[in-house]
Amino acid sequence: MKDIKKIRTPISIKDIDDLRVGDKLLISGNIFTGRDAVLPKLKRKIIENKDKPKDKILVNLEGSVIMHTAVSDAGIAPTTSNKDEIESSIHLLSEAGVRIHIGKGSLSEKTVKSLKNQKSIFVVTPPIAALLTDSVKSKQIVDYEYEGIEAFFKLKVENIPGIVAIAHGKSIY
Repeated sequence: MKDIKKIRTPISIKDIDDLRVGDKLLISGNIFTGRDAVLPKLKRKIIENKDKPKDKILVNLEGSVIMHTAVSDAGIAPTTSNKDEIESSIHLLSEAGVRIHIGKGSLSEKTVKSLKNQKSIFVVTPPIAALLTDSVKSKQIVDYEYEGIEAFFKLKVENIPGIVAIAHGKSIY
């Protein structure tokens, strides 16, 4: 366990600067969730309120983590992050303060560069819902409740495992 880095939200830019592709992580604290249904809506809300107070987004994204997943009683597990509805939101969410995006699959070179420029990283998790679900201590819908399991959730987690897949312009893919 000595080679595993433990980090807690909110994530600082120094935390990101200290991480490298291949680093093993345990992430604790509050994380947000979103996938195909919610991330385009959140992206639109950020764009529409760019010159207005950030409270229009309902949460402060600075130093946050977003996991590309739905939340149900059956558990959580990452979805494919290179779907257009998800990948197209990564730049803007990073610009709004998201430091870690958790999902699965490779991302485009454009997104790899955007993550580097925004001081954000992409982390992959083991695709094992039972392990990830056991790390969730509480869940709360933040917005888009009508989307059901794909709503925008805030999860309190302890030790979500992951591996840094993209950082500082480098990718394992």
